[in-house]
Amino acid sequence: MAKILLVDDEYTMVQMVAEVLRAEGHEVFPFTNFNGVMEALSTRQPDLVITDLYLDKTKPHGLEIVQKARSLVPPPVVIMITGFGTVESAVEAMRLGCYDYLEKPFKLDELKLCVHRALNHTQVLAENQQLRKELRRSYQFHRIIGASAPMQAVFHMVERIADTDATVLLLGQSGTGKELIARAVHYNSRRSQGPFVPINCSALPENLLESELFGHRKGAFTGAVTDKNGLFHEADGGTLFLDEIGTMPAQLQSRLLRVLQEKEVRRVGDTTAVTVNVRIVAATNENLEALVKEGRFREDLYYRLNVVPVHLPSLKDRRDDIPMLVTHFLRDKIHSRSGQPFKVTQRAMAALCAHDWPGNVRELENAMERATVLADLPLLRVRDLPPVVQPRASGDEATEDQQVAAEAVPVGPRSTPAGAPGMPPTAGSRSGPALPAAIVSLKKFAHDQELAYIHHVLACTGQSKEETARLLEVSLATLYRKLAGDGE
Repeated sequence: MAKILLVDDEYTMVQMVAEVLRAEGHEVFPFTNFNGVMEALSTRQPDLVITDLYLDKTKPHGLEIVQKARSLVPPPVVIMITGFGTVESAVEAMRLGCYDYLEKPFKLDELKLCVHRALNHTQVLAENQQLRKELRRSYQFHRIIGASAPMQAVFHMVERIADTDATVLLLGQSGTGKELIARAVHYNSRRSQGPFVPINCSALPENLLESELFGHRKGAFTGAVTDKNGLFHEADGGTLFLDEIGTMPAQLQSRLLRVLQEKEVRRVGDTTAVTVNVRIVAATNENLEALVKEGRFREDLYYRLNVVPVHLPSLKDRRDDIPMLVTHFLRDKIHSRSGQPFKVTQRAMAALCAHDWPGNVRELENAMERATVLADLPLLRVRDLPPVVQPRASGDEATEDQQVAAEAVPVGPRSTPAGAPGMPPTAGSRSGPALPAAIVSLKKFAHDQELAYIHHVLACTGQSKEETARLLEVSLATLYRKLAGDGE
């Protein structure tokens, strides 16, 4: 279960507690004096430390043990026990990082419950830390799809500003990935350990948006039955992402301006303001300068938000990224009947690259989702694409069908019937699906499919082996080895 370091100056008490904890399945290392405890903290690497405050009745050695424990990486959770409990010692122990504080005499069931809660707390912290690491990896710049010059300019700008507290204004059409970039700014900044709090300013009516942003006091308006902190409070120490900022009502624009100026937030119905430490990243698909001229957006707020403007290109202005985006959206999708990964014919890829995509990356993602659901074969053709894309196709449909015939392997209910030309009858069955003309080992089949997929991604990246290795998440050496035929 867990490694527990137990420290108490009473031998009988140590033996009793150790026996109880071992019966619970834990590995217990008991100590009755200060000597050896500090070394054991490093060598035993315990998950939990249970320590007495006073080991010799005169000096609170327990506080030194707490300090040492909390300095370890990762730090064990600490429970303090003592027969000399005072408010001051409890406060000091908790200040140093103790999870809980028990005063003798305590019941064994009370201790077991406290240990159970402490270990659960450790597990939750570990899972939270792992999730944060995964989030940071997910929003690293090299994991955002975009090798085109316009996107590289965006990445360069964001890398320069991420680790500052400058207010960022993301400008671009709907579906260009503004929230993705906002998250990249947050998770690549020194605020990455803090919260990232997004809100769409156009999704709520004015009164609800005000309460959501700034919070309210109980009784401030009908329905305010309890005190509520707003998103500025929730984002304290982190980043608040204000999407569709151009739709914010004029009254709230004034309140937002004051927060940006004073770094203070006052809840609806409250008389006092609270200081907050929040970085603002705003986004809009509207022309804020035009809104300012029309009197629909405050000029002073616009200049407060427009500290670092970042323009996100539309998909039609970064067509070179379409093959990589298509590969990304198809990466984890498998054709239900054949069990094979999806690929795209050259004619279909050309049609995808020629379409203007008014809905940008979001529209492209939806188009690939639709195609994989409706496709008869794992090789997507022009006919599998949305009707609005199909007119962009050029070339001969017969040539596309030849590519399908050359690359697609029919499997399952729609396979060639037994007895068809070139196919031997299925052994033991007159009506079952036909076997391929040449049977190969599963290992060779998997290798051939992998090699075909690698060549497909290479084609999508313009034969860039570095970019292909990055997309496939393998080393460049591994990619060269597989292309040389040694990757079986």
